[in-house]
Amino acid sequence: QVQLVESGGGLVQSGGSLRLACVASVPSINGYVLAWFRQAPGKEREFVSAISWKNQNTLYGDSVKGRFAISRDNDRNTVFLQMDSLEPDDTAVYYCALNQERWGAMKRATGAYTYWGQGTQVTVSS
Repeated sequence: QVQLVESGGGLVQSGGSLRLACVASVPSINGYVLAWFRQAPGKEREFVSAISWKNQNTLYGDSVKGRFAISRDNDRNTVFLQMDSLEPDDTAVYYCALNQERWGAMKRATGAYTYWGQGTQVTVSS
């Protein structure tokens, strides 16, 4: 059973930064697409970013483009989300997800991802 464990959430003031990390319990994340999603109270889960196994290609949601950066360290089985210029609207539980289709394409839909972490809370105060 694949497990994803997120860390790095917390409380930050508007304009501040946080760095999330997600460690996957697989022999290697090489070849897998990993992604971050978020869900605010009363709202649907929203795509934030994905990173490909290929050339570290990345994809971002419109609301975070230019402020967030996703990266991966295959040797550590870890994917990161650097979040800068945080805004109160970024407040949500952030989830890491892994697409079990190896060598697949990056996707925005929640249904494309098989495994999910338990989430980490990010709260941005104004």
